[in-house]
Amino acid sequence: MNITTKITQRQASLIAGIGLLVMTVFAIFGNFLAIENLIVPGDAATTANNILSSEGLFRLGICSLIIVAILDVVVAWALYIFLKPVNKNISLLAAIFRIVYAAIFAVTIANLFNVLELLSGDNYLTVFETEELYVQVMIHIASFRNGWDVGIIFFGIHLLILGYLVYKSGFIHKVLGILLVIASLGYLIDAFGVFLIPNYSLSIGMFTFIGELLLMFWLLVKGGKITE
Repeated sequence: MNITTKITQRQASLIAGIGLLVMTVFAIFGNFLAIENLIVPGDAATTANNILSSEGLFRLGICSLIIVAILDVVVAWALYIFLKPVNKNISLLAAIFRIVYAAIFAVTIANLFNVLELLSGDNYLTVFETEELYVQVMIHIASFRNGWDVGIIFFGIHLLILGYLVYKSGFIHKVLGILLVIASLGYLIDAFGVFLIPNYSLSIGMFTFIGELLLMFWLLVKGGKITE
């Protein structure tokens, strides 16, 4: 039985909007408050000690990011249903790119579990010096960030396609579609910049994400009022 036939366009809009809202809360807490707040760039010992002293917070951060990855799949599905009337095949392509991003993100979160394993104090880890363990912690944190950067490329392409669909929809203001394309370009520039330019430190996506935020509010406020 095709579950998408049971979900109306208005319902899909609300599901996507609520998913994006909840995802935003968990992403801010998980990444910025629970994980990044404990990491001191270039200082492996302090970072390891911060994580050990706030292990519960670090674990909550990991769980929050897992929830974000799950919600990404839900949002991809809801946006596919919502924008399917514009172009079914292109809407499906946008959903696929977001789901691939979510899968990459979910896999790279495993690096954070490895950090906890390295700091667990298990007997088999005694073959390593303390400093060596701390260096391994930083390597796994870097691997998490690098994996996320790879995923962001797929997310940026998702936003690019999503912006096109919004622009062509006829029931969403074209400016929102343009802003989503700008947001996608910000993420793509940042992601490729990390891999192409040594010590790349810009964060263009932090300034171009406004299209995502406006889409979330539109889905919650306007999308639920669509007449089908």
